[in-house]
Amino acid sequence: MPLKAFRGPKVWLWRWRRNPLKRRADVVEAWVVLGAWLLTVLAGVSAGLVAARSVEHGLARERAAWRPVVARVVGRAPGTSVVRGQASAGDRVWAKVRWTVSDGSTHTGQIRVAPGSRAGTPVTVWSDPQGHLVSRPTSSSAAAFRGALIGCLVGVSAAAVPFVGGLALRGRLERRRMHAWDTEWARLGPQWGRMV
Repeated sequence: MPLKAFRGPKVWLWRWRRNPLKRRADVVEAWVVLGAWLLTVLAGVSAGLVAARSVEHGLARERAAWRPVVARVVGRAPGTSVVRGQASAGDRVWAKVRWTVSDGSTHTGQIRVAPGSRAGTPVTVWSDPQGHLVSRPTSSSAAAFRGALIGCLVGVSAAAVPFVGGLALRGRLERRRMHAWDTEWARLGPQWGRMV
């Protein structure tokens, strides 16, 4: 038989109403439910905001530090030249390029270029302050979206911990209450059949 059958109709804030039949377990359960909900909201919102702010701040630092640099293809790229305007994004091959950063040091790396690019062909690459190749920095709007998305995921994950903990504690209290009720029923049930 489902446990809902024993509870009766739902009444708003019934856990805090005065009732001579209210047991200590009911009061404890009321505080567990309230605490679990408050911790769920607080943990989810705070963890989500911190994660979103951290992601946006990190991406803003990348935008400030990473710079476009003109690099030159070192040797002829493999493949044959494709007529300008007819190449698709998939028509790229790996080639070695060389570039110089602001401190005067020369660096080399592999990037994707148009097939058949000649030696000395200029290509734009992105470099960090140490001269390492990096991807194009994320735009402000994309960083805000990524921060919000990661913040939501972290917030939901953080909120799940107190929520599941509250459910587990409430289930344990429910089992304990049902056990106490079974004990009372075993003690008082047989007396109901007697004539008074």
